[in-house]
Amino acid sequence: MYSLIYQLRMVSFESATKIVSFTRVYSKSLQTFPKCSSIKFQLNKLSSSSDKFQICKYTFFRDYRVTTNEDKKSVSKAVSDAEKIVGYPTSFLSLRCLLSDELSNIALHMRKLVGTRHPLLKTARGMVFDGKNNLQLRGLLVMLISKAAGPNPQAPYTEQEMISGVYPSQRSLAEITEVIHTASLIHKGVVNLADILPEDGPLSDMEFGNKMAVLSGDYLLSSACIGLAKLGNPLVIEQVASSIGDMMAAEFTPFTDAGGKSTVPESCNSFSDWLKQTHLSFGSLLARSCQSAMTLAGHSEDLGKMAFAFGENTTYAHQLSKDIAAITNQDENPNLRPTSAPVVLYREMASLEEINKMYTFWQEEKINYKKILSALVDSGAVDKCKQLCLQYRNKAISSLDCYTESDAKVALINMVTAVSDVR
Repeated sequence: MYSLIYQLRMVSFESATKIVSFTRVYSKSLQTFPKCSSIKFQLNKLSSSSDKFQICKYTFFRDYRVTTNEDKKSVSKAVSDAEKIVGYPTSFLSLRCLLSDELSNIALHMRKLVGTRHPLLKTARGMVFDGKNNLQLRGLLVMLISKAAGPNPQAPYTEQEMISGVYPSQRSLAEITEVIHTASLIHKGVVNLADILPEDGPLSDMEFGNKMAVLSGDYLLSSACIGLAKLGNPLVIEQVASSIGDMMAAEFTPFTDAGGKSTVPESCNSFSDWLKQTHLSFGSLLARSCQSAMTLAGHSEDLGKMAFAFGENTTYAHQLSKDIAAITNQDENPNLRPTSAPVVLYREMASLEEINKMYTFWQEEKINYKKILSALVDSGAVDKCKQLCLQYRNKAISSLDCYTESDAKVALINMVTAVSDVR
């Protein structure tokens, strides 16, 4: 027998049967359990008039916390651990398409951009290595949720067809997801020639870079469409095609001006507008891909909806974390956009006079980031964003409750925790 001491976290006895969570605060004998483990008990009320309960079921959960103050590479570690679980180096998930003969020819022409300031070069470097914000997270999440769901006994598949717990069609879907995301990033690298300054270099270089961005992005999208057709599932084709349409629609909302720059429209008066824009830009692809992975394995519609919720809420938490990091990193020129979540929340919380004052800082010849950051922090918008980030993280984790306990599920929770760290 192991002696464990538990602290009651939350309890509510509104019905005869309730799920109660406990947090272990001390363990003297069992050193193999993680420090922040939890156990879920199901209690049955003995009678309607009694205040006594009987434990009828309990489940042990492993430590879901990844990020620590000492571990500054938590995302890389979470990705590495997840790749071991799916048995596939997803850090290079889309390279099979990128190394095709067609793109190899484009790469030869792209060498002419070396030494220029066209953003396509930065995107190309990020395809191979992008540090903390690894470009291949979406495909990895699709494979993890596929493995967490496991095989469907009623589906016309056999478990022998699975490789490391993932069907080949699901693995192909993960690759397609990454290719679509990469194509979107490349297309975003097209610059508005009307905004080119002399210090940006010759106009001819920018024109050439735009041609390469359009051609290479279009080729990747066409490759993804061919891959979708090979999956042979009309529902999956419809879902993923809808996500491509959403990404394109995001470029023609009031959040983007005629020149392609981020801008907050006057009609944006609530955080729900930011959520809608984030869903179109990023969330739709991950959410629909996770849902499609369930469809390919023949799982129920309810399980597909939970996978959709996981992908959508993970995107919200991740984007909130990135927007907060642009403020808390204390960079001299932070990657802060007028469409970031703290700025949108500031508009919702501040008076009209304060909003107008904020936007005078954006209009200055050299953007006064110091005053902008100070206003955002003092208003409480940043703290509100942190709360929202944790809420969407918890929603993403809660959507996995219908999946059985497994290493893949733990890895999913670790990934969500790592990419939504707001400390």
